[in-house]
Amino acid sequence: MKIALVGGGAFTAEVLEKTMADFFDHEEINARILAVADPDPEAPGMIKARRMGLITVSDYRAFYDPAFGIEQIIVLRPEVDVLYDILAHKPDDIRVLPHQTFKLFWDTINIEANKLRERNQEIEAIVDGIQDFILVLRPDMTIIEVNKEFLKQMGYTREEVIGRKCFEVFKRLNRRCNESNADVFCPLQEALTHNKPSHRVFPRVNAEGRVVYMEVSLYPIWEEDGSISKFVEISRDLARRRKTRKDIVYRLEKEVEERTRELKKRQEQILHQDKMASLGKLSASVVHEINNPISGILNLTLLMKRILSEDSKADIDFDKFSNYLELMESETRRISRIASNLLSFSRESKMEMGSIDLNQLLEDLLFLHENFFKINWIKLDKRLEPGLPGIVADGEQIKQVFMNMISNAVAAMEGQKGGTLSVVTESRHNGVGIEFRDTGSGIPRSELKRIFDPFYSTKKRGKGVGLGLSVAYGIVEQHCGSIDIASEEGRGTRVSVFLPLKQPLEKIEPGGGEHG
Repeated sequence: MKIALVGGGAFTAEVLEKTMADFFDHEEINARILAVADPDPEAPGMIKARRMGLITVSDYRAFYDPAFGIEQIIVLRPEVDVLYDILAHKPDDIRVLPHQTFKLFWDTINIEANKLRERNQEIEAIVDGIQDFILVLRPDMTIIEVNKEFLKQMGYTREEVIGRKCFEVFKRLNRRCNESNADVFCPLQEALTHNKPSHRVFPRVNAEGRVVYMEVSLYPIWEEDGSISKFVEISRDLARRRKTRKDIVYRLEKEVEERTRELKKRQEQILHQDKMASLGKLSASVVHEINNPISGILNLTLLMKRILSEDSKADIDFDKFSNYLELMESETRRISRIASNLLSFSRESKMEMGSIDLNQLLEDLLFLHENFFKINWIKLDKRLEPGLPGIVADGEQIKQVFMNMISNAVAAMEGQKGGTLSVVTESRHNGVGIEFRDTGSGIPRSELKRIFDPFYSTKKRGKGVGLGLSVAYGIVEQHCGSIDIASEEGRGTRVSVFLPLKQPLEKIEPGGGEHG
């Protein structure tokens, strides 16, 4: 169809700009704008038409001449009298499209075109953001579209790729790959032959002439009649992909290391907080424990001063004085031992493995609790196996575990006019066993399964935050040991701890002690 436009204003220039005259040359439309008419030769539409090589006339009546072969007149002038004049004098074989009708169609098309343009921009942004190479090819192997990642990594410009055959770009050949060499694989030809997607790994040449091994997947796009209109190729540079994987693994390893350090730091903080909470429970009894020997020392000091002031040196019984001094020395050492144990327990320290004597560690802890037991009318049944083998462990952390067991046992027997705490150690295969048994209130069977949960506590509100046993469980697990609790409500609780004699080499920090 041959089309002429009547009117040379800005609207005509816009129509020509967007259609570019040959827009209607599409084989499905088979239409072409040939001429433009306007009495003003300098009108924007007339100037645009001349630049595009179209016919320009001052009078639209010239289009009635059969020599032009015009079949359709589109009126782009809004004046109604122009439309009426054309309708009154045009030949019968020329059709006319009024200005208002065309403007309505044009505006509708522009709205849809803008939507399509925006959608295409979104799709283009997504495709260009993908790190894989993406190409669109015709069945004749012409490349019609590529994404930015392909151009960037392969070193090409769009002008060097678009419109060229794939074998010209990737193989630098002037004919199909399999025509040049029967052994050369062509994924597009395979997809055409078998009418299905093709997946292969094979070499290609980049812009620098370097061979790059690619993993290529080619997907056909079928039309309604079953023919293939295009192919979408997705490919990856295998060497770059391996490097990317290594980079990802490296970053993940660094993140895991950082997270592990944070968790370890947090665990150390929780351990110290729990240690301080256990230490606080001892504060009242320790005050009494220290106050008693101090009072004794003070009394003996006052007695000795009075003797010295009242008696002459000849009458002083030096044997009694010597006995008083020995008692004072004994009580002073007792205070020193209590203070040393408290300082040792309260000191914040990192995990350091070393050889420890569990019997001596328990003796120190039980001595520290001695007055605590007296205050609560608790009897101590201590059965520590003589010659118990030493173990490799962090003494401070193991001390914290036992401190928690003793503290829980005493708490379970509070308010029932006494009870008995049994502490037993024994040798076992490749390790030692430690058992704490009390005659307290016990734990209901329904609660036993939650006993190691963080922040779970059987104590009354304000008596504990429920971190003790969960922290103790974590410490024992870190030492490759085990902890087990058996209890019966109203009959007491038994806590059994097993610790191995040695630790795996990776548990031993440099300078942290011996490993057996």
